[in-house]
Amino acid sequence: GPVAETFRVIQGAMSEEHVRTTQGVFQFELSGDDAGTWYIDLKTKGGSAGFGKPPVAADVVMSMSSADFVKMFT
Repeated sequence: GPVAETFRVIQGAMSEEHVRTTQGVFQFELSGDDAGTWYIDLKTKGGSAGFGKPPVAADVVMSMSSADFVKMFT
């Protein structure tokens, strides 16, 4: 779906520079067509993004519709 595709793009764009400069973990609680928990980890070495809870505690938790999430990242 569009949310999974957005996270594939985010994962592919990550770099050590992003991790070094951001140092944050973002958790997204999405509702709607692609409901679920997703994350972007820009704190742990190498960074990661995907479905489920982040590997470490989130610094920021955002709740929104999956449609709004896709709009925000496109």
